[in-house]
Amino acid sequence: MTTDPSPSAATRGSDVWTLPNALSAMRLVGVPIFLWAILTRHDGIALATLMLSGITDYLDGKIARHFDLTSRLGAVLDPVADRLYIFTTVLGLAYRDIIPWWLVAILVGRDLVLALAVIGVRDEAARGLPVHFVGKAATFNLLYAFPLLLLAVGDGTLAQLARPVGWAFAWWGVGLYLVSAAVYLLEVWTLASRRSRAA
Repeated sequence: MTTDPSPSAATRGSDVWTLPNALSAMRLVGVPIFLWAILTRHDGIALATLMLSGITDYLDGKIARHFDLTSRLGAVLDPVADRLYIFTTVLGLAYRDIIPWWLVAILVGRDLVLALAVIGVRDEAARGLPVHFVGKAATFNLLYAFPLLLLAVGDGTLAQLARPVGWAFAWWGVGLYLVSAAVYLLEVWTLASRRSRAA
């Protein structure tokens, strides 16, 4: 006797093989390419990789929402790709003395604090911590700041034009990144309080 497949089994393939997930996967593949390019001073390749990352980051969310292609895999892939790009980019740019190391400490430290905060409520956090607009806005600003800061290397006209715009995006991104951290910490505190009351 055969049984009908469960809904999750029937939709698992369509949940995984979606265009938004493919775009997020492409961004993950681009991480080592960017890191190699920035460290070996292939700035054209590094710049192109960063620009593609920013474009695909915008497109995957837009397509997922517009065509109802959101999935649990996508909810994991997208922020992981964002964090890896930000982490490798700030390390590469700091190594090249394009940005100061204290800026790296702020961005990486923020993610470490959130990771430690979520450990105690990781089961609830997996279900109850949505991606906030302020967090996506911070990522948007940073992913657009980095290629502009890379363009700002040198003394040419393009570098002089890119430098103030790049730093404007960077400061907005850092500010929003810290605000989003406060939002997520409030969410974690709320989840921890609920767990405490339930216990």
